[in-house]
Amino acid sequence: MGNDHVAERESMEYDVVIVGGGPAGLSAAIRLKQLAAAQGRETSVCVLEKGSEVGAHILSGAVIDPIALNELIPDWNSNGAPLDTPVTDDRFYLFGKDWSVGIPHLLFPPLMNNHGNYIVSLSIFAAGWHSKPKVLASKSIPDFQLVK
Repeated sequence: MGNDHVAERESMEYDVVIVGGGPAGLSAAIRLKQLAAAQGRETSVCVLEKGSEVGAHILSGAVIDPIALNELIPDWNSNGAPLDTPVTDDRFYLFGKDWSVGIPHLLFPPLMNNHGNYIVSLSIFAAGWHSKPKVLASKSIPDFQLVK
């Protein structure tokens, strides 16, 4: 019982296909394009995103340390990165049913100090980078559903 009639499917060819348009997928696409450009090669990169737009399925609130961003895109600040709320203060509290106590910073390790970091919405961050063709320079296909 073979199926003699096979429907013709549309296809697109890319050198690299990345599944997921979150921070990791977008970073991978940016880095691949940077490495290809450094070698003088043209590499086609496509980012597949299941959401209706890049960033649609990302949990929001986060604090980002810009160290990795500085390495990936050294001039990110002049490119209009969606990082515009620097951390200005850290406060830690212990809460009980009817009370709260502030905890001194001296009791926390240095990684709990967020000065120099930024408060962001990851969905806005991802969508903001996706909208920068100069930075990303790759194709993205939102609302992509994989079906068998």
